[in-house]
Amino acid sequence: MFSFLKSKPTLASLIPNNYVDIHSHVLPGIDDGAKNLKDSQFLMESMIGFGFKKCITSPHTMANVYNNTIETINNAKNKIENELPDLAQQLDLRAASEYFIDENFIENFKSNPLLTLKDNYVLVEMSFLNPPIQLHDYLFELQLAGYQPVLAHPERYAYYHTNFKGFEKLKKMGLKFQLNLLSSVGYYGPDVTNTTDKLLKAGFIDFVGSDIHHKQHIDSFARKVAIKQTKALQIAIENNQFFL
Repeated sequence: MFSFLKSKPTLASLIPNNYVDIHSHVLPGIDDGAKNLKDSQFLMESMIGFGFKKCITSPHTMANVYNNTIETINNAKNKIENELPDLAQQLDLRAASEYFIDENFIENFKSNPLLTLKDNYVLVEMSFLNPPIQLHDYLFELQLAGYQPVLAHPERYAYYHTNFKGFEKLKKMGLKFQLNLLSSVGYYGPDVTNTTDKLLKAGFIDFVGSDIHHKQHIDSFARKVAIKQTKALQIAIENNQFFL
């Protein structure tokens, strides 16, 4: 009767003890996430404290910005495993990559294998300014190559906020959508929060990710959820068990 008086839960309280994270930037010194091992240690200890059971971290691969390769990513992962072995084991640290969609990406996956989240599931992202002109062609080529694209943080692409049909077209193409957990607490602003609610209500969100880079992201897990579709968010969180 008085459900409207109930306080919203914090994001941290919604994280189950078996949570599998598929999007973060905890490897030291290879992108805009952890700068060094000390940062990696802090982020990983915090994630364990939230209840993360497994972390498939996903450093950026973006031509001329973060020129990561399977080798650079695995070297950074090995550094953590050698220097912080207990944390790496407790968090079941694995490594994939978050690939930036452009013409360089197309050449990359045509000539080199990609670091996937699991099997053929590959995490991809786009520019926040505008989508690639040949976006749908690129995605079709990726699928033809045998990959299942998982689009990182679709709610953050402002050019789709007033063009929901853009989301619908991507879903019809077979893309999976990965929501950023912090979008549910208003971290990226009200427009992103509103779009988060719309995507959850439409049933478009398949998985979630923390997208943790730094301490501000960790601190924001203490904030209360700002969306209406809390149950849909919880279902999406549970869906991450697919990657266990």
